[in-house]
Amino acid sequence: MQNSPTITIIGAGVSGLCAAIHLKNSGYKAQLYDAAAHVGGRVATDYKDGNILDHGFQVLLDSYPAAQEFLDLESLELTKFSPGAYLFTDGKKSTVGDPTRDPSFLFMVAFSKVGSIKDKLKIFTLSRKLKQKSLKEIFEAKEQTTLAYLQKAGFSEKIISKFFKPFYAGIFLEDELQTSSRMFEFVFKMFAQGSATLPKNGIADIPGQLAEQLPSEHIHLNQPVSRVVGSQITLADGSKLESDYTIIATQADRLVPNLPISNMKWHEVTVLYFKTEHKGFCKPIIGLVSAKNTLSNNFHFLQDVFEGHENMLSVSVVKSHEYDINELAARVRMEMKEHCKIDAGELVHSKTIKKALPDLKNLNYSMNPTETQLTQNIYLAGDQLSNGSLNAAMLNGKAAAQAVIDKIEGKVVVG
Repeated sequence: MQNSPTITIIGAGVSGLCAAIHLKNSGYKAQLYDAAAHVGGRVATDYKDGNILDHGFQVLLDSYPAAQEFLDLESLELTKFSPGAYLFTDGKKSTVGDPTRDPSFLFMVAFSKVGSIKDKLKIFTLSRKLKQKSLKEIFEAKEQTTLAYLQKAGFSEKIISKFFKPFYAGIFLEDELQTSSRMFEFVFKMFAQGSATLPKNGIADIPGQLAEQLPSEHIHLNQPVSRVVGSQITLADGSKLESDYTIIATQADRLVPNLPISNMKWHEVTVLYFKTEHKGFCKPIIGLVSAKNTLSNNFHFLQDVFEGHENMLSVSVVKSHEYDINELAARVRMEMKEHCKIDAGELVHSKTIKKALPDLKNLNYSMNPTETQLTQNIYLAGDQLSNGSLNAAMLNGKAAAQAVIDKIEGKVVVG
């Protein structure tokens, strides 16, 4: 068994794929099983009538250390978003951006009324500070809410409400800045060091490229697993598999008997795609609806991001509501017209992701291999174990795979 152990990975999302890649690169084979018809888990794209419709507004931060390890960024043909945003309230547009990275923002930011001169200097100072702060220091710092962090740093209520809340709501999928300050510092640092990007064919290109690094016959889709006990895996159709080592790269409490049921909360998001006559911003940049009492949060034009794409507007809704999709679309159309002077047009697609991002406390950067082992045969992976980022998904997949390798090669003794 030790010469050719059987290794199974449950979940062909980003974490499971990276676990399989690390095993493959270390000379081991793994079989992946996933209930979905596609790899990638939550990182997915619908293709409809030639349109590229991501599941939620997801971006890849190209400064993620794990992205540089597992992905060929050049072959993804990434489009980089401008290092700033347009803010809209009551038909008026303001600009926030980093003029040190894009000089075109210099004049617009200098005269923007989003925040005071003091606020703008504080953003510059924070950027410089976090560029120098190590990831280890960030994830060892005392946690507080992002809102408390910004208030303590001396930012005005105006810039917090007009910029930080709508901008980070699109990232954290909650609009009250209750997410850990560790996550805020991590994301801010990644933005300061790199760019928010999207692959040429949508966010699904990321798991697609990961899957291409593995033998196709090792990936089994439409194969849900119902139970994992010791070395035995039971599929939903009742068939059984034997596995010397199993990595669960999804929620384990659904599969492993006697585990406490996880009460993990999740943030949800609805993305609405409108076919519009608007020509867009003529560059890839995020728009933010910063007015109070609006459901529309962040938006962008697909033709600004994807070359040759038809004119289409993507709007994300983060706040909770009781509208059906047609009522929500009508509300969003009204808000885009009133605050942004944009005619949204016809709703052509929508997607509500109930479990878009785990609502985590006590964040860590990534798991150590020794922390991923659940039982003698079972190991855990997934972004939900750390901080909910693509970076964490990749690193935790690698950590679980390394733990299996260490066990096989006798580097770990389990009591």
